Amino acid sequence: MKLNELSDNKGARKTRTRVGRGIGSGKGKTGGRGVKGQKSRSGVSGIRAYEGGQMPLYMRLPKRGFNKPNRVKYAEVNIGRVQAAIDAGKLDGSVKINAAALVEAGVLRRAHDGVRLLGVGELKTKVDFEVAHVTAGAKAAVEKAGGSVTVLEAK
Repeated sequence: MKLNELSDNKGARKTRTRVGRGIGSGKGKTGGRGVKGQKSRSGVSGIRAYEGGQMPLYMRLPKRGFNKPNRVKYAEVNIGRVQAAIDAGKLDGSVKINAAALVEAGVLRRAHDGVRLLGVGELKTKVDFEVAHVTAGAKAAVEKAGGSVTVLEAK
């Protein structure tokens, strides 16, 4: 076998159908859209929900739920993930760990409205946290390891 003898299997590369390129292509003239009418024109997408003047289904169904306009969104992090970052040398356990330190270490992508510390995993290092929210299990785990948790005031 030589490099110049290599080729794809038959049918591996299928060329796309060029619509509206002559009668011989099999998709010429109307381009597979049928004949006349609104749906045969371009730029028609919003008529799927239209039911000929009848109240559309999505408007007949009852509305459910409520979206709070000024909801607080926390960036959640588990203590096991923090311990893994400390073990890898990305986080320094001797200084206070806050949102900025977690983002800089790559534990979090962004801090949102603050960090919420969750209790999944095990913490072996004595660490001081400065977070916006902490669960009871996480607080117990941090204090068991000899560290402390400072909860920041809500904005």
